[in-house]
Amino acid sequence: MIRPTVARVDLRALQANYRALVEYLESEPRGDRLEPPRIIAVVKANAYGHGAGQVARALESAGADLVACADIEEGAALRAAGVGAEILVFGALSVSDLEGLFDCRLTPTISTPSAARAVQAAAAKHKERLRYHLKIDTGMNRLGFRFDNLRRTLPELLASPNLELDAIYSHFATADDPESGLFNEQRLRFERALRDFENLCAPMNRRPYRHLANSAAMLRDSRVWQDRVRPGLLLYGLVPPPLGSTIPVTPIMTLGSRVVAVKGVRAGETVGYGARFAADGPRRVAIVPAGYADGVDLRLAGAGAVLIRGRRAPVVGSVCMDMLMADVTDLDASPGDEVVIIGTQGDARIDVREMAAQMGTIPYEILCRIGSRIERVYES
Repeated sequence: MIRPTVARVDLRALQANYRALVEYLESEPRGDRLEPPRIIAVVKANAYGHGAGQVARALESAGADLVACADIEEGAALRAAGVGAEILVFGALSVSDLEGLFDCRLTPTISTPSAARAVQAAAAKHKERLRYHLKIDTGMNRLGFRFDNLRRTLPELLASPNLELDAIYSHFATADDPESGLFNEQRLRFERALRDFENLCAPMNRRPYRHLANSAAMLRDSRVWQDRVRPGLLLYGLVPPPLGSTIPVTPIMTLGSRVVAVKGVRAGETVGYGARFAADGPRRVAIVPAGYADGVDLRLAGAGAVLIRGRRAPVVGSVCMDMLMADVTDLDASPGDEVVIIGTQGDARIDVREMAAQMGTIPYEILCRIGSRIERVYES
């Protein structure tokens, strides 16, 4: 039995977004690249709340040959869901159970000397030669071998007999901030790191490919596209704010519910926990069974709205654990009416970028926090 609050995910729109990104990459000038960049489809964090298994399989059907997740556990879940494409693990491995790399045929990122030793030991035990991606820290100061210390830290890893370098990458800290100079500085540091890497290596049978650009970086500067790009938010139909784009992508998720009750509130009476909203006159309030346990953020109260009967109904009072209240004084709302929290109803639309701006956060947070008790219904 499905609760009234449901997230609907349009897998056809997802696949269309993927194809739109491929066409965009193919249409842009290539510079000194022989081929257009290919895509690493990012499906970490349960595919940004959309459902990793279903999303990854749909992307694979659309042509994706490499998907990326956060850790070994996410990679194992993707394999269990039937994903056959190569799976790259972005996260740290030093304290992980490395057996999953071999059991689930995962490609690890090696970002620290200790991880390199651990993965080498595991590969030797399995008598396998394991392909990996090398992460360079160019200014994020999170994971990665420091760009300016590779001559000291890389030789041991490059000499590992059971590890084969497949790709080199880094991660931008300010790709979505056009005013930050760190973006270009990181680009230059990555180029320096590639030169240092080449000086450290004996001639290789195959040049490791490079990737650097997330969705925002992909839109900002084609110089950072390298051999592959790593779109996440764009795949799900959202342009990272404050950037704009002409790529025809469509949001793939609609979050909706239904009105379960309508109450009359008299002038001066308050609504919800904390009595933060007081009616300035007679009001009608719709009760909607979606709350912060479902990922509907507390910060929407007094700032956001939902759609009922094709019009905006402001969220009033506090967002509760299991429900919210919306002012429907000017609407002829009744129990059973459809409610759209994210998406389109008639000519009105509430999108994740708008909601994030109202709350003072980023779209990623809103999508990733949509709760596990909300049923995902897939349309394909």
